[in-house]
Amino acid sequence: MNKELIIEMANKSFDESSFTDAEVLRFAKLVAEQQREEDAKLVENMTLEWPDQPEFAQVEGATIADCALIIRQRAVTYD
Repeated sequence: MNKELIIEMANKSFDESSFTDAEVLRFAKLVAEQQREEDAKLVENMTLEWPDQPEFAQVEGATIADCALIIRQRAVTYD
């Protein structure tokens, strides 16, 4: 998503908006950060497919942790 689209969506969402473009972008960044954290927590709460097989469970656990970390590290960009 680019900044022009975010600003366009904000303009459609608010009647007689008095927000600056910078304020809209700052708000969008906060929303994206919150969504990423919620997504990472969903991944962390996934049930292991192979809990009774330690070798697989260890790999699954590491994969889940890696996925959550990648989600959290995703940067907000407005290209």
